[in-house]
Amino acid sequence: MPRRPDRLAEPPVRLDRSASTPLTAQLSDALREAMSTGTLRAGERLPSSRSLATQLGVSRTVVTDAYQQLYAEGWLDGRHGSGTFVTEHEPLPGSGTPRDPVAPRGTGAGAVWERPSRAQLRRSGTVDLRPGAPWVHDHDRAALRRAWRHAAEHPPSDDPDPRGLPRLRALLAEHLRRTRGVRVGPENILVTRGTGNGLDLVGAMVRPTAGPGVRAGVEDPGYGKARTILAARGAEIVPCPVDGDGIRPEDLPDDLSLVYTTPAHQYPLGGRLPLPRRERLLAWARRTGAVVVEDDYDAEFRYDVAPLPALYGLDPGRVVLLGTLSKTLDPDLGIGWIVAEPDLMHRIVDIRAGLSDRTSGPVQAATALLLERGDLDRHLRRMRLEYARRRALLVEHLGPRLSGDTAGLHVLLSLPEAAVAPVIAAAAEEGVLVEDTSRTSHGAPRVHGLVIGYGSADRTELRRACGVLARAVQRHTGE
Repeated sequence: MPRRPDRLAEPPVRLDRSASTPLTAQLSDALREAMSTGTLRAGERLPSSRSLATQLGVSRTVVTDAYQQLYAEGWLDGRHGSGTFVTEHEPLPGSGTPRDPVAPRGTGAGAVWERPSRAQLRRSGTVDLRPGAPWVHDHDRAALRRAWRHAAEHPPSDDPDPRGLPRLRALLAEHLRRTRGVRVGPENILVTRGTGNGLDLVGAMVRPTAGPGVRAGVEDPGYGKARTILAARGAEIVPCPVDGDGIRPEDLPDDLSLVYTTPAHQYPLGGRLPLPRRERLLAWARRTGAVVVEDDYDAEFRYDVAPLPALYGLDPGRVVLLGTLSKTLDPDLGIGWIVAEPDLMHRIVDIRAGLSDRTSGPVQAATALLLERGDLDRHLRRMRLEYARRRALLVEHLGPRLSGDTAGLHVLLSLPEAAVAPVIAAAAEEGVLVEDTSRTSHGAPRVHGLVIGYGSADRTELRRACGVLARAVQRHTGE
């Protein structure tokens, strides 16, 4: 986050040496309470562990252990040589302490103190290995300029088609045929602003009005935003167990209206749903009448394995396919798609028209030219090779604990539960930012470890980060 220059906070902490509660727990509880009520505010810098230990008259280990716990819980953020800072959190209701003023970037009244962007972290020297971001620094700039010039010439429409530009839908149909073996026409495609937008429209289609009665299955552990989106549409979220191969059809209840799954590269475990299990999932959907929402997450990037058929291609009548170009090109582009059979598509189109939801016409026009000229395919081939090299670095340095490395832009580094927080904190001290599995779980995590994204770090950064993580893992696991 952007930080107030040199604003050091003095934590209001009292430790009771006569209490049965350990000093480390007392300190972490006191700091957590101060941050949750707004007494310590986002962006404020805490004293160094050495300084705070001196102030409190305790050993430095007490402070470093408390800081490590709060790092792991997401209350603190820090980088080697920069200090330890309070992250952005909403004060508890009734605390009487206002949040920091919120406004766009800049200074003065109403300035906002946001989490740092990936670009800011990169400039600061931090290696950001959080999942979810591709590499956006090696695009064919001439191709992009040409596409945006073309988009600027695209005449605006006073009555845009809620399905998207016909030309782009035809090109996407051809793209899906070549890359995913899915045979559809433009009439089967609706152009969205991305996977989240597509899932929201499908959720609205399954339950057009908010209310009880819709039960939506979501992989657990799985994509947290899917839970958020479907819950916002009034669905009751039902966690669906996964293992190393993906979702388990035999564990699905029969009263689900839909189930959301990532069969090409399960998030976060990284499994690729085997063909027999795909067939069992579709048999379950036919028997129960549920809609299977297939998020084609990471399908475009695979290593040393043959492609598997999309669920949609196996049973178009029961599956809605969601895709996006956010990983292939740029998350900021805002282009994705829904693929569905005519009956479902008509319902989705009606919902979208009623919501006045649409995808930018100029962005669609630019994307169409990138597809038409082959620029997207060329970029995809380049990035497949580059990501394969980065993936090889991770396997070389962290191999025995890795899983999910056959596809996509992330891997899972399995750890004992007790080692997760110390490894995250140790990595942060050396300027490496990683996430654990807690955000992917519906409740308490069943799988413990780090979800490492390697899309947004170059090979030099990744090599350094691998060394940091390898040392931290060895130190805190004894291996």
